Amino acid sequence: MASVDLRSVRKSYGPVEVIHGVDLTIEDREFVALVGPSGCGKSTLLRMVAGLEEITDGEIAIGDQVVNDVPVRRRDIAMVFQNYALYPHMSVFDNLSFSLRLRGVADPAMEEQVGRASGILGIEGFLKRFPRQLSGGQRQRVAMGRAIVRDPRVFLFDEPLSNLDAKLRVQMRTEIKALHQRLQTTAIYVTHDQIEAMTMADRIVVMQGGHVEQVGAPLDLYDRPANRFVAGFIGSPAMNFLDGVYAIKDGRPVVRLSSGPLEGLTVDAPARAEAREGQPIVLGVRPEHLTPAENGLPMEVEVVEPTGSETVVIFVPEGADRREGMELCATFYERVRLAPGDRVRLAPRLDEAHLFDAETGRRL
Repeated sequence: MASVDLRSVRKSYGPVEVIHGVDLTIEDREFVALVGPSGCGKSTLLRMVAGLEEITDGEIAIGDQVVNDVPVRRRDIAMVFQNYALYPHMSVFDNLSFSLRLRGVADPAMEEQVGRASGILGIEGFLKRFPRQLSGGQRQRVAMGRAIVRDPRVFLFDEPLSNLDAKLRVQMRTEIKALHQRLQTTAIYVTHDQIEAMTMADRIVVMQGGHVEQVGAPLDLYDRPANRFVAGFIGSPAMNFLDGVYAIKDGRPVVRLSSGPLEGLTVDAPARAEAREGQPIVLGVRPEHLTPAENGLPMEVEVVEPTGSETVVIFVPEGADRREGMELCATFYERVRLAPGDRVRLAPRLDEAHLFDAETGRRL
């Protein structure tokens, strides 16, 4: 096993720079997820670690070795792709053993390694089948097994679950996490699905526009986002944002809303925020932290989405509609009797609310 160090790594395509000086250390045996919207640079960063993309500037080290000029086959990494990349004319056994044959591994050792990997993944009964005879989840297990038999220092996953249905994705992310705990390998996992990252990773790297916005444990990012982008990206349903101005009213901090149908109304603000009076700010509230309150904002139920374990409700300001561009999403874990058109006053839980600088997006 080995750590992975990225030191001021940059990547340009001609005059266009897509990775802007990333510094990141992934510890030995750590599971790190790279997340962000499409085009943020997470797959490009992964491909540079793998050696599939050249580095424009900076260094990448695996263990104690700088690998900038080391070819892919000598980096001792294994990569699992989104599209499985199995050889369709080979059996599962031959797919699993292909890299071992190229390395000249003797048949008894090869069979032992294939047997170990297939046993870990529960595919030992499929070794004589061909990829076309397997389900999507079974094919993904074969792709992971092909990586396991190589016994690499670092596992790289490039959105491996994107082609699976929702139920199978939940099952496979559990299996990948359990696999990492069993093998104790260093793993870098790229995904656009922040739920996958939250449930699987030891740490999450949130990227936007080729920059790293924040690095931290899943719940640290959820509870203490560094800026508005991270706050809006991590969490589902997404955080609610209200534009306003920081003010003091009757000796207590408030946010005076400055846009939309609720302009001019005030809501209490968290006292811990380091904001100055008159400063333009954005109030952020997660859906589960909105509660009915007599002094809350006057809202009207637009849509009710019961899921069983929770109920998601979309609200719009009283007398307004969604075309006016303002809505609040609230999550209730108890059964609520709400219907479209019902009127409710909502207020944020102050101990869970966030304030962001309106200009920089930085958390205050």
